[in-house]
Amino acid sequence: MPHTNLRQELGKKQPFDSLEQEAVLNILRTSDIFHNQFGRLFREFGLTPSQYNVLRILRGEGKPMPSLEIADRMVQVVPAITGLIDRLQAQKLVNRKRCTADRRVVFIEITSKALELLKELDEPDRNLHRKLIGHLSSDELAELSRLLEKARTSLSSCKT
Repeated sequence: MPHTNLRQELGKKQPFDSLEQEAVLNILRTSDIFHNQFGRLFREFGLTPSQYNVLRILRGEGKPMPSLEIADRMVQVVPAITGLIDRLQAQKLVNRKRCTADRRVVFIEITSKALELLKELDEPDRNLHRKLIGHLSSDELAELSRLLEKARTSLSSCKT
């Protein structure tokens, strides 16, 4: 596929107002394309991207976690973690357990069914990552991550 720039992709006739605007719109455009691709993959396995993210967090932690801690670790902010957990529990992918010391705290535990589902998804997930961004060199990938992290640092002190 021939390389096009964002102005061409969007059919924009005038230059962007600033380099910052062009960069942010490039990030948003890329994010949307990637999000749609991953959304399609996860739908094949009966999951949403947010549900997949919860399960990956739980598998990575290796033990039950408080639901609010899961919410804090999500890649994308989820306004209703309780509803998301409800849907995962309905699919028998997680269990809830109340903390005995503090009944307000609810621990979420991944099920063996979810672990099997994630195992099935691991290879297709890796393949999609390669398809989307595997054409970049290791140095380019490291630089891209560094720049994106740097772009987010100005926001970390002013979270809303």
